[in-house]
Amino acid sequence: MYGIDYAKGLDDKDSLAKYKEEFYLLKDTIYMDGNSLGLLSKRAEQTLHSLLDSWKTLGIEGWTEGDNPWFYLSESVGEKMAPLVGGTTSEVIATGSTTTNLHQLAATFYKPTGDKTKILADELNFPSDIYALKSQLTLKGYDPEEHLVRVTSRDGRFLDEADIIEAMTDEIALIVLPAVLYRSGQVLDMERLTAAASERGIPIGFDLCHSVGAVEHALHDWGADFAFWCTYKHLNGGPGSVAGLFVHDKHFGAVPGLAGWFGSKKESQFDMDHTMDPAMDVSAYQIGTPHVLSLAPVIGALELFEEVGISRIRAKSLELTEYMLNLLHVELFGAGFVIGNPVDESRGGHILLEHEEAARICKALKAEGVIPDFRAPNGIRLAPVALYNSFEDVWHTVQKLKVIMDEKRYEKFENKRGVVA
Repeated sequence: MYGIDYAKGLDDKDSLAKYKEEFYLLKDTIYMDGNSLGLLSKRAEQTLHSLLDSWKTLGIEGWTEGDNPWFYLSESVGEKMAPLVGGTTSEVIATGSTTTNLHQLAATFYKPTGDKTKILADELNFPSDIYALKSQLTLKGYDPEEHLVRVTSRDGRFLDEADIIEAMTDEIALIVLPAVLYRSGQVLDMERLTAAASERGIPIGFDLCHSVGAVEHALHDWGADFAFWCTYKHLNGGPGSVAGLFVHDKHFGAVPGLAGWFGSKKESQFDMDHTMDPAMDVSAYQIGTPHVLSLAPVIGALELFEEVGISRIRAKSLELTEYMLNLLHVELFGAGFVIGNPVDESRGGHILLEHEEAARICKALKAEGVIPDFRAPNGIRLAPVALYNSFEDVWHTVQKLKVIMDEKRYEKFENKRGVVA
């Protein structure tokens, strides 16, 4: 099962193999970095050109005319994303960026009163989320060092849901957690955590940046209060593409923490009244004008997810990463690597390899035509993406890594990350 013929046989039986042709693959390169930036699809390119053409041919009339009227674009793209997060079409919108959306949601749901003043996060979360939460605490007049509680990891890789629940004390006013840990790829049990938070009357939200488009969610049914995510990783929306935001409909009618013109009801937005008339669904959480040209490729990118379905994508993702784990165990046992991700189905869409020479190994992989992702201090992330990576890609990646280690080709490189890792 470890030879190239076996990998080709798996590809022959793969019902998603044809979608590889939908993407612009890098020449003579195996791309294993889709969990940082997904590749451009032909459909995303088409919708980008289509929106450019609407500006070119319609001018200001593009706000209400054309195939994708700009005035309703955030809502219509949100509707396309809703099945990927398990939200209703009125609960999901495409707007802002990951961090601006977190600021909006924290400003809305963080309501300190009495001794209930602290925000619960974790020590393994992506730094940007922590920066935003500290900023929100400072704006409310609280010391972040005292009022930001971060659940510690027992091993530096994973979080234990029991530890998180234990930290949900009477002092906690808000909980923000990652759905998938960006380094180890651990998928947290969001349903369990949401139920625990709800029992204690604490609003809880999730960062879906490393889960959306790779794993399945049921945010509405779980009762999660909110969520936020980017669209340029597994969703292939392009660098800096517009992010996504979910708010459970049980909160509709509440006033958003940060008000902006595009959060108004559509029918009254152009009344120019200085008293805001907020929308009665997730649209209220918009702050500014839709970034039309950054939304454009997301439209086409999401067509593939509508066509394939997230359950099929998740199934293939698990098969790809399982195959990679098996190959790594056989081919690179004793080479100094440690598997840093869960080996069961609580893993997300990437594999984490830890090695003291990780930065040099990543550079060597690039020299051999494989694009990995380095995460300090010693992490190599490899993401075989279901829509454009094959089992043969996985086989070749592991074989190239084996040669690099056997021949110590990494030694010609400096063990130091680049500016963008």
